[in-house]
Amino acid sequence: MNTTLKLTPLHDAHVKAGARMVEFGGWDMPVQYRGILEEHRTVRSAVGLFDVSHMGEFEVDGEGALAALQTLTTNDVSALDVGQVQYSVLCYPEGGIADDLTISRLAGDRFMLTVNAANIDKDWAWVTGHAGGARWKNVSSATGLIAVQGPRAETLVGRLTETDVTTIAYYRFASASVAGVPTIVSRTGYTGEDGFELYVPAEATERLWNALLDAGSHDGVAPIGLGARDTLRLEMAYALYGNDIDQTTNPLEAGLGWIVKPKKGDFIGKDAIEKMRAAGVPRRLVGLEMADRSVARHGYPVSRDGRAIGVVTSGTYGPSVERSVALGYVETAHAVPGTDLRVEIRNQAKPARIVRTPFHPSRVKKPRAAA
Repeated sequence: MNTTLKLTPLHDAHVKAGARMVEFGGWDMPVQYRGILEEHRTVRSAVGLFDVSHMGEFEVDGEGALAALQTLTTNDVSALDVGQVQYSVLCYPEGGIADDLTISRLAGDRFMLTVNAANIDKDWAWVTGHAGGARWKNVSSATGLIAVQGPRAETLVGRLTETDVTTIAYYRFASASVAGVPTIVSRTGYTGEDGFELYVPAEATERLWNALLDAGSHDGVAPIGLGARDTLRLEMAYALYGNDIDQTTNPLEAGLGWIVKPKKGDFIGKDAIEKMRAAGVPRRLVGLEMADRSVARHGYPVSRDGRAIGVVTSGTYGPSVERSVALGYVETAHAVPGTDLRVEIRNQAKPARIVRTPFHPSRVKKPRAAA
């Protein structure tokens, strides 16, 4: 193992469980335990546990917290209730995406940002450089994060807490004690299945992890690696930073216009985003379905009638949809579902078609409180 890699609080647990470890965003992470296909199907049919403690968490509070976040992010943070989560992006002045993230409103003037692991240092420098009158605290190393995902996730988490987790609506959170561990129980995830992300003190992460495995033994619970996390999110057409979105990507191109709220006032990147909106978006992120089992990978060229019109950003074989699927950018004129294209795979032009996304329907449960 490269000793320069960062380790999550669950690293020893992964090694003991026989996980195959790989480098991801500067961290030593489990890519699989029993195999990607089996782990993918476990999440779709039962419940899986993901170690996502490599993600970064920043807390911001004070009278200037809301104003700072309104300036930094594209979504309207003022619309958040206490106990609510919001998806958003940080943009550069040129309109490119610095990162995608979630914002949780912990109190009236206190928020938590969850950012991508590979971007922690970059994001920290960016947000504190635009701090305004807010107080910022990087709590990434003090925080463990476990994602519990699948149709039996609610039953499993509910078994370990006296809090009625059925009342936590989608993209809401509540403070609870889970297996005796103080936890923020957030009904969010990256799989398209119902479930929670559990924020806990780093030193208690392994205790909660083991409690979930023990309590879920009859539910078919299993630890899940990054390999299945990727196939699950791609079936949902969820963007991955560094693949599908990055500093060269305008949110409008990526289909993220729904989290850009120009009416809220000024924010970093607004002028560039609105300039593109007025001029017309030149390319679009689309879903691609291969005609055979060929897998389109990041960087593969996309063409139509022999002319290059785009590029693949993510691709895999989707175990739940039983076909090879991908995301990629194509010129807007061709970004229409039903359009036949070609993807160049090892010097062969393989047939593909633009399809509507997600490739697999979301099965996020609508709790009674949200009805």
